[in-house]
Amino acid sequence: MKTSNIYSAVFLTVAALGLSACDRPAVVTTPAVVTVPGPAGPAGPSGSTGTTGNTGSTGTTGSTGATGATGGTGQKGATGGDTIVVMPPAAPASQ
Repeated sequence: MKTSNIYSAVFLTVAALGLSACDRPAVVTTPAVVTVPGPAGPAGPSGSTGTTGNTGSTGTTGSTGATGATGGTGQKGATGGDTIVVMPPAAPASQ
């Protein structure tokens, strides 16, 4: 409705300018009522929430590696004699 009033006013203005170039006097009628838009209405309701996507599948667990073989038992050490070995104390660590 507001747009049609604007178009009517523009058309009448263009018609008046076009007729002013002729020898005949132009008769221009202006609309008596100018429509003023009222205040905006309240906001509409919010839209609905979209659906949640699917969860991806879990990957497979890898296989466990094979257990290593146990080493062989070492040989028995020699039996000690009567000799006592005294070790000097370790040197202090330098800082």
